[in-house]
Amino acid sequence: MREIVPGSMCEIVPGLFHWTALHEGIGKEVSSYFVSEPGVLIDPLLPADGFDDHTDPVEWLGRHGPPKAILLTNRHHYRDSGRLADAFDVTVHASEPGIHAFSADQRVQPFHFGDRLPGDVVAHEIDAICPDETALEIPSLRAVALADGLVRFSAFDGPLGFVPDSLMGDDPGAVREGLHDSYSRLLTLDFDHLLLAHGMPAVGDGKEQLRTFLET
Repeated sequence: MREIVPGSMCEIVPGLFHWTALHEGIGKEVSSYFVSEPGVLIDPLLPADGFDDHTDPVEWLGRHGPPKAILLTNRHHYRDSGRLADAFDVTVHASEPGIHAFSADQRVQPFHFGDRLPGDVVAHEIDAICPDETALEIPSLRAVALADGLVRFSAFDGPLGFVPDSLMGDDPGAVREGLHDSYSRLLTLDFDHLLLAHGMPAVGDGKEQLRTFLET
């Protein structure tokens, strides 16, 4: 496994690629993922200047895939899905409670919690912070992708933490409790890698990092 560096394209485990890009709306780097076989993108945001060697991201994905589906962990992570859906003639999949946020021309198909999605990915309900908050389990890679509830606190590669209270609505305590319960249920799954949308992924010890965070 290569060292994971913000801003770089990296195969963090065989067949699972991670990269970061600046999200102009929040002014921070965010993470995206690509499962090369069977060709599943998760929360894709493409870097404006291309990947490490300025390779065009669409060209790179075409050579290493191509993508066959795009999966979102919540409705806010549509990002560059439209561009990629057009480039590869694929559909975008988001959980049913958030489907109202998309227009008909965005080609977003709803899924329900518990469904098996393209790539044999399983959708698990998180809710709490927003009704469509989803964890995506990738059994073939022993990985789980999260949305917005759990992030790297204070630094892109810092410790795990809940998002700030200012992003938790009118009752942050209740949201934290709901997130704690939902993430605790994820510990019943068999996984090693924790893929964050906001922060660097935890590779190899993701389940233990999640367990430790919830216990403390």
